[in-house]
Amino acid sequence: MHQPKEVKPYTEGDPKKKQVSTMFNRIAPYYDVLNRVLSLGIDTVWRKKAILSIKEQHPKLILDVATGTADVAIETVRRLDPDQVIGIDISNEMLEVGRKKIKKKGLDTIIELQEGDSENLPFPDNTFDAVTVAFGVRNFENLEKGLQEMQRVLKPGGQLAVLEFSRPTLFPFKQLFNTYFKYILPTIGRLTSKDPKAYRYLYESVQAFPDGADFVQILQNTGYTENQCKPLTLGICSLYRGKK
Repeated sequence: MHQPKEVKPYTEGDPKKKQVSTMFNRIAPYYDVLNRVLSLGIDTVWRKKAILSIKEQHPKLILDVATGTADVAIETVRRLDPDQVIGIDISNEMLEVGRKKIKKKGLDTIIELQEGDSENLPFPDNTFDAVTVAFGVRNFENLEKGLQEMQRVLKPGGQLAVLEFSRPTLFPFKQLFNTYFKYILPTIGRLTSKDPKAYRYLYESVQAFPDGADFVQILQNTGYTENQCKPLTLGICSLYRGKK
């Protein structure tokens, strides 16, 4: 099994959690635009698929972990009509961008954003009907601990949906993808976000992440059932699902 190797955005000194928070605080003003450009808009399609994967459960109280600028939280309200979505993230600057978007859309009575740690969630056991994470688990300092915390706050029978980048295996798409991710994307990121290491970290963290069957096994090990992995867009991204 592919064991997660710790990859940090910056120096070896500070804990990964602190470095990830610093990185996202720095790139927050550019994050949404870069996401659309660098993924050619496909990231919006992936998010919709993740949200619709929990629709049959009719969840009313939903937690969005590593919510960032609240794209998933906003789309969840649009697609699922829940009573409340709580988004949590360690980057306050990202949350500030998200709060402005939420207010502009008039959703501030339904969506609440909180600064907090995914590995120490400030909620009681068995609170949420569903938990979503889009492109966040790769950034956890302790992957298993983060997954266990999400499992703890899920109600029995509650659904977890995780979107995360994965490594394509199909030739020649694998080679094209690696070239884009390793060289072109960091160059665009460096020129636009003024943080050259942020998008280099994106490539390195994807390479180190235990994707596919390995991640499904980690879900199993951390207490989830009915676990499954669905590759999206030739395996650039994967949608993982599990139940408490």
